[in-house]
Amino acid sequence: MSKDIRIRKGLNINLVGAAEQTTSKAVTSNVYALNLDDFHGITPKMLVKQGEEVKAGEALFYNKNKAEMHFVSPVSGELVEVVRGARRRILTLKILADKEQNYIINKVPDLDTADGAAIKNYLLQCGGWPFIKQRPYDVIANPDETPKAIFISGFNTAPLAANVDFILKGKEQELQAGIDALSKMTPGKIHVSIGDSTRSPFLNMKRIELHRVKGPHPAGLVGTQINQFDPVNKGEVVWTLSPQDLLMLGELVLTGKFNAERKVALAGSVVKTPQYYTTKIGAEISTFLYASGVTEDRFRLINGDVLTGTKTSTEGYLGFYNSTVTAIPEGDDYDLFGWNKPIFNKISNTRAMTFSWMLPGKKYKLDTNTNGEHRAFVVTGQYEQVFPMDIYPLQLLKACMVKDLDEMEQLGLYEVAPEDFSLTEFICISKQPHQQIIREGLDLLQKELG
Repeated sequence: MSKDIRIRKGLNINLVGAAEQTTSKAVTSNVYALNLDDFHGITPKMLVKQGEEVKAGEALFYNKNKAEMHFVSPVSGELVEVVRGARRRILTLKILADKEQNYIINKVPDLDTADGAAIKNYLLQCGGWPFIKQRPYDVIANPDETPKAIFISGFNTAPLAANVDFILKGKEQELQAGIDALSKMTPGKIHVSIGDSTRSPFLNMKRIELHRVKGPHPAGLVGTQINQFDPVNKGEVVWTLSPQDLLMLGELVLTGKFNAERKVALAGSVVKTPQYYTTKIGAEISTFLYASGVTEDRFRLINGDVLTGTKTSTEGYLGFYNSTVTAIPEGDDYDLFGWNKPIFNKISNTRAMTFSWMLPGKKYKLDTNTNGEHRAFVVTGQYEQVFPMDIYPLQLLKACMVKDLDEMEQLGLYEVAPEDFSLTEFICISKQPHQQIIREGLDLLQKELG
């Protein structure tokens, strides 16, 4: 039985360049990379030296604070480079892939008889644990804590994001195995939310509580769903996974093999033929970007969706958690007196000089121009119109900026992640970096109270 809700607050951003639901196999990448920024808050301790050979699924490093938490190689090959930054901090690990891939095959636990501790130890050792994140703090889950519930968003409302139903088609067995493994590690419910889809692979899953969530973005964000169904209070923990990460975890507990293969949506208005590509975590983005072609010389390449992704280059690598790569025009052209005339080609949450509210079905070709300068917060009431959580967004942002721990706690920082503020950042007339502010607030709260 499903529980249905409708999200009223939010904003759909309709962009040109959605990926067509056809899949091609990307050119095999020569080099694969793990970007350590993907694992926020982790202090790595290397297990493999530069120049050594590794197998796919072999541990490259572990978490200094949780030595049993291993991070594994997506492919077999030679660790050819350890890129370091200031104070010898490890930034990126690059692996020159073998032509023929060799995998470590782990002994899988029996899902019928294994208890939660056995499943947990298996995932920690075999590289599956980093797929599980937690609230509070939006970091890789602490294996020493038991979550009161687990949340999985089975649909995505972000602009140009990968279609979850298409990515997961035919993978019901692996998804159920992942659900079965997770159910051993929590006494609470596994909440799975879907949109209005009739093709979702989660429709007939066992051991889940299914929800139909309708409404504009951010209805598809797991944070919105947590706030609606089981909010996080002080002292409580919930775990979250993306659907494709659940798929990879399920395959790991079924086969014992860390299969880093991903189906990725290449989207954006500068892509000639936006579509899906089968590739692997850490692959060179150029191996599928140029197969689709680009229409402009200057464009912004984004590892992820346009609201929460990170800027990368054509020499960049697919992020550990990403199922979308987006390419949109670089916003380095300016309209003379553009603020002083009616605007028909931009999206706005206000009705001042813009007319997107009159054209709800129109798709836009937006660029990266912020259309304004950074300034102090202006109180407009606009954030609350697109922020569906039972939280005061402006007050929470200000509490994070002044590092007021008591206010941050009382205003609900425990249950949010930076992505929950991506839409308020998009409409912000003050051009404040909302996601960065929330990230810094979460880090401070974890350091002081975690």
